[in-house]
Amino acid sequence: MRLARPGRRSLLLVGALAALSLLAYRQGDLRATAAAVGLPLQFPSQAGTLVVSELARGLEQPWSLAFLPDGSLLVSERPGRLRLVSREGRIGAPISGVPAVHARGQGGLLDVALMPDFSASGGVCFSYAEPRGEDASATAVACGRLDRATASLRELRVIYRQEPALADSDNHYGSRLAFAPDGTLFVTLGERYSGREQAQTLDNGLGKVVRLRPDGGIPADNPFVGRAGVRPEIWSYGHRNPQGAAIHPQTGALWITEHGPKGGDELNRVLPGRNYGWPVITYGREYSGLKVGDGLSQKEGMEQPQHYWVPSIATSGLAFYTADRIPAWKGSAFVASLKFGQLARLSLDGDKVVAEERLLEGLNRRLRDVRQGPDGALYLLTDETNGAILRLDLLKP
Repeated sequence: MRLARPGRRSLLLVGALAALSLLAYRQGDLRATAAAVGLPLQFPSQAGTLVVSELARGLEQPWSLAFLPDGSLLVSERPGRLRLVSREGRIGAPISGVPAVHARGQGGLLDVALMPDFSASGGVCFSYAEPRGEDASATAVACGRLDRATASLRELRVIYRQEPALADSDNHYGSRLAFAPDGTLFVTLGERYSGREQAQTLDNGLGKVVRLRPDGGIPADNPFVGRAGVRPEIWSYGHRNPQGAAIHPQTGALWITEHGPKGGDELNRVLPGRNYGWPVITYGREYSGLKVGDGLSQKEGMEQPQHYWVPSIATSGLAFYTADRIPAWKGSAFVASLKFGQLARLSLDGDKVVAEERLLEGLNRRLRDVRQGPDGALYLLTDETNGAILRLDLLKP
């Protein structure tokens, strides 16, 4: 393991770092010590030496980030705050107008996405665990206009509410948002853990991906429109807890990552009307170690993942890399890992995953989101009480 050179930092700081590094080396936590004093870190990769630097720190359990046209960032914090972060890393005060959230378990303020016409409208959408009374909650999506002059959300309205709300679980909200090239909005919905059997039925919003118009209306070409007893917003079903979503830059198709149980995290290409199998098929097992259902991993009429992980890496954010800044990465998919604090890079040949590279081993941070920045670097969120925005780039000679 090797630290980046401290540049113009004082000799006193360098000496202190050396002492801390020796202690940390003995304790197996050298990288964490370097991060504590704000120095960039270096990691090997197939593309060359990577440099991780800290853009900002002091966010409480940040869940999602979105880049504004001027390069600043909009970041959600799970307890229920939305903040602007400048390009230089200055964290702004909470933006007013965010509705109350159910900030328990895995719930809270979750994903945030800019509307395709943001430059003209200032439109922003976000997903959250919505309190529904008597301790019940469910995923909801609200959209409004970001007024930067007053640091507030204007004209806010809820465009979608998952049904049914459940009171016996605070887990598996899903909640990633992705705008398709045609302007429609995909929303990933978890099965809330206790409602997993309903992921296979079409009269509810549990364990589904839904497709909406930005105003909350239902697109006429959704696969189940007009079918009796089926919710018309459903795009696909049989999902467990999809917490990553991105649009493939060449095909325009939605891809998602979803948590498996004990093993069996998945990367899926999501096609209209398809059944992705949970809880009938999975490559994982129950947390007890017992098989899930009949222990099947394949069944006719149910989709296979593009890639899966055993053991689980606790997949979260997903991004496709399209920039020229790091040519070796172009066309790759990046998957954030909560469990091992790693970043998985998947090489693709069309829609087929042909190789996986694990990056940032030893960083020891829970990575909640990954996004490509306007400068071509990757930006990561750490899901921690004192969470950070990290910038990942290639070390230039």
